[in-house]
Amino acid sequence: MDRKEEFLKSIRTGNTFKGDFITMGAAMLDGETITNAHVKVPLKTLNRHGLIAGATGTGKTKTLQVLAENLSDKGIPVLLMDMKGDLSGIAKASPGHAKIDERHEKIGLPFDAKDFPVELLTLSEQNGVRLRATVSEFGPVLFSRILDATVAQSGIISILFKYSDDKKLPLLDLKDFKKILQYATKEGKAEIEEEYGRISPASSGSILRKIVELEQQGADIFFGEKSFDTDDLTRTTSDGRGVINVIRLTDIQDRPKLFSTFMLSLLAEIYSTFPEQGDSGQPELVIFIDEAHLIFKEASKALHSQIESIVKLIRSKGVGIYFVTQNPTDIPDGVLSQLGLKVQHALRAFTAKDRKAIKLTAENYPDSPYYDTKSVLTSLGIGEALISALDEKGRPTPLAATMLRAPMSRMDVLTQKEIDGINDRSELVEKYSEISDRESAYELLKKKIDKANEAEAKEKAKKERAKASKTSSKSKSTRSTQSAGSKALIKVLTSATVIRGVFGILGKMLK
Repeated sequence: MDRKEEFLKSIRTGNTFKGDFITMGAAMLDGETITNAHVKVPLKTLNRHGLIAGATGTGKTKTLQVLAENLSDKGIPVLLMDMKGDLSGIAKASPGHAKIDERHEKIGLPFDAKDFPVELLTLSEQNGVRLRATVSEFGPVLFSRILDATVAQSGIISILFKYSDDKKLPLLDLKDFKKILQYATKEGKAEIEEEYGRISPASSGSILRKIVELEQQGADIFFGEKSFDTDDLTRTTSDGRGVINVIRLTDIQDRPKLFSTFMLSLLAEIYSTFPEQGDSGQPELVIFIDEAHLIFKEASKALHSQIESIVKLIRSKGVGIYFVTQNPTDIPDGVLSQLGLKVQHALRAFTAKDRKAIKLTAENYPDSPYYDTKSVLTSLGIGEALISALDEKGRPTPLAATMLRAPMSRMDVLTQKEIDGINDRSELVEKYSEISDRESAYELLKKKIDKANEAEAKEKAKKERAKASKTSSKSKSTRSTQSAGSKALIKVLTSATVIRGVFGILGKMLK
């Protein structure tokens, strides 16, 4: 048996599964595509997370699109983070191309152009299903980690959440939390210190500055009601296809704090609300995070730790998370070690740093007698990648350089008219379009402060009236005494005896 036959046997043996699977493309050896040597990923292990990496322009986004399309066809809902705006085209069928036909002929797969059921979601003012969450839903621990709070500041945040719960003050948006923070350091300082302990003005001032920073990145739009129900991410169509939820993030690329805040809250909410899945045949939901380095950019160690914990635990809920980025080194080691499927597109060795990164990347893949992994990483073409997955028993499949199949949907953006058409047909747009601003901590505390100020003003006015009345009575008494004395003096001075005495003396002096 020659080398090619041995390789072909290893690929077919390593890609034989009892359950359902997704075909990614055909294996390559020495730069040649081996037709019908299909590289597959079993649905059963897709909740073990994954990585799609590679240099700009090597086809990462198209690989993401291929996976999302095939998951949808298998009845598995998908959530996509669309950072560049080029994933919305999944809602329309591919127009086809001669190069696509040529590629699929080499792979040994027919090309079937089709569109997919899409829901457009948004974190900002863009048209689509509005995503929101309340401050209360975050809880004190998660809220503290998003703010990168110190131990002392985290303690204050916990006190404020506890006070809000005890006094039934809903914390819905950031202005609610800012109001209760202000109340705790001014009007309600004595009340809170008596029941919960002292709050340092310096620490509360630092917390306020961090909230203002969050607001400047647009988080004030995200916090509030109506909260998004994560069950709406797991919808399927009447014909059994999974809905592909595309979050349009083109206008928040320069706001990593908002992006990481949203992602962490979403993953935490999914983990807390989804039931335990156990060892099922396929995932309940698969999440793709494009430009994944933005989640970890400027994030604290505490935030990294929180994401790592959720990634470890959430797979038991039947949820797979796939990070899409340029280099595996963009992902923290603790998260990278949890990723079962790795699709590695080409890397470019322009600098010494690049060569070092390629060496580290190669070490993340299983050894293969058929590839010099470092060399292959720099020689892969567009739409080609090294793939290593987990089989149904959780073992790595043979490493395979793969010519990937082309997306069945459009590899381009939708027009504004097409976007409007999707939103007009959406039931969720109407469900989440109305912004609710019911009475919450801000209004309730404002009423309490206003009432206290009004009572204080009345008491002050009462005291001032009493003081004025007392001063007036004293003045009248003094004037009455003075008046009586004056009258007595005039009477004395005008009496006949005095007049006679005075004139008598004057008379004597004149003689």
